[in-house]
Amino acid sequence: MKAQLEKIMSPPQGSFKCFTYEGELFDAPWHFHPEFELTLILKSSGMRYVGDSVMEFEAGDLVLLGTNLPHCWKNTEHQKEPARSIVVQWEENVLGDGWLEKDEFIAIRKLLKTATLGIKFGKNTSNVIAPLLQNMTKCSPFKKIISLLEILHLLAQENDYEVLSRGTFSLKLNQGSYQQIDLIQNYVSDNYQHQITLKDISNLVLMSEETFCRFFKRTYGKSFFTFLNEYKIKLACKQLIETNKQVSEIAFLCGYESLPFFYRQFKKFMNCTPLVYQKKYAQAFSS
Repeated sequence: MKAQLEKIMSPPQGSFKCFTYEGELFDAPWHFHPEFELTLILKSSGMRYVGDSVMEFEAGDLVLLGTNLPHCWKNTEHQKEPARSIVVQWEENVLGDGWLEKDEFIAIRKLLKTATLGIKFGKNTSNVIAPLLQNMTKCSPFKKIISLLEILHLLAQENDYEVLSRGTFSLKLNQGSYQQIDLIQNYVSDNYQHQITLKDISNLVLMSEETFCRFFKRTYGKSFFTFLNEYKIKLACKQLIETNKQVSEIAFLCGYESLPFFYRQFKKFMNCTPLVYQKKYAQAFSS
């Protein structure tokens, strides 16, 4: 699976692309494109990669991406239902050159500037935008462009969001790097339950161990093993929330042979123990 610049073609009867994706899994590789993108996850869960951000996603995940920001959504386990999402992709000049400089679009211009780092909106915002996106897929081309402006206007008023990536990430990658990052992400996803050595991962991308460590630190701003443990702890959080498994079993399923080491890593990334995390989530969910 080769990561590369994705060429997005607008439909014959419209100036931008709006569609519903459905498949067994989210299987798009690590990629980028010069279009903005708004994605709403309708079904499925897993890990979302945006620039140097690696986070869990689930149904209701609403993310706005700026131009040329590398990204992908990857499932981490077998899904009971097909993966499903609504995706909107548009060029910066979708309304003609200079439209964002008009006073009427000041708020949208600020929103899209922030989106260069990726934006994940909160659940309440997602609940408001979801029906608009679902209706948008059925609209005429004229109503689609009106809907796009309405949605961007609503998002521009929101304060319930988080910025996902660091500012310099996308500028550091060349075309070959996208392929290497995609290989690394896929390898971690397929092998996190087993021991992954520096030799294994450096051989995968045809680098020496020293060169790989420099490449990964330069790209992600963290070491590979910090990235790997962060990935596994986030999967553990998902298990703590969604299952009744014992902490020791979850640790083993996430690739930890040493329970004390799992506890240390969990506290490092989550600032609490697994049981405290589980209790906090249960309290928040029930409130």
